[in-house]
Amino acid sequence: MAHFVIMGCGRVGVSLAHTLDSAGHSVAIIDQDAHAFRRLSKDFSGFTVTGRGFDRDTLQAAKIDGAYAFAAVSSGDNSNILATRVARETYNVPHVVARIYDPGRAEIYQRLGIPTVAAVRWSTDQVLRRILPDYSMRGDYREPSGRLVLSEVALNRGWYGRLVKDLEAASGVRVAYLTRFGEGTIPQNRTRLQGGDLVHVMMRLDQSKDVEKILASPPAPLSND
Repeated sequence: MAHFVIMGCGRVGVSLAHTLDSAGHSVAIIDQDAHAFRRLSKDFSGFTVTGRGFDRDTLQAAKIDGAYAFAAVSSGDNSNILATRVARETYNVPHVVARIYDPGRAEIYQRLGIPTVAAVRWSTDQVLRRILPDYSMRGDYREPSGRLVLSEVALNRGWYGRLVKDLEAASGVRVAYLTRFGEGTIPQNRTRLQGGDLVHVMMRLDQSKDVEKILASPPAPLSND
């Protein structure tokens, strides 16, 4: 199972920790206030670290090296973004997400390649979709026969800058829409993927695992690369 690091032991952080721990994953949760850990259940088998989530000693104590994902869900926008950037840029954590309270900052953060969710739309389900790709494959919608599913998918950063049609050709899916800077948009023929895009595709349910593997890997070089 994978190792997850969560910054912030508030309502959302506790819910994430319990969900991931119950699924059998390794979980470390960080908070500046040691009393916040009282919110965790007695059955929680992960471990806690008292400190600032952007401090390297704190992150290393939380075993950030080799972590599968990092979620910053504290009450401070700046702290969340700083910690998420350190996790991604210093420790190369592949899946990160930051909670923000100011939706006006979303565009800036997403241009930095940091997936964000504004507090007004925040839920445990939203963050799980961004740090746990298998979870997103459950889908947002299934047509009546159950064969087709509309789902948000996770992308390897190598897809950024590639045309949407290249992604469709490589994976056999149809991109239904992108969420870019907090707004939905229907891609056109020449639309290129950008850092921070949330990609929603329609695909056959029985091909979801194959799609996940393809999109989690860098795309093949173009013939003129």
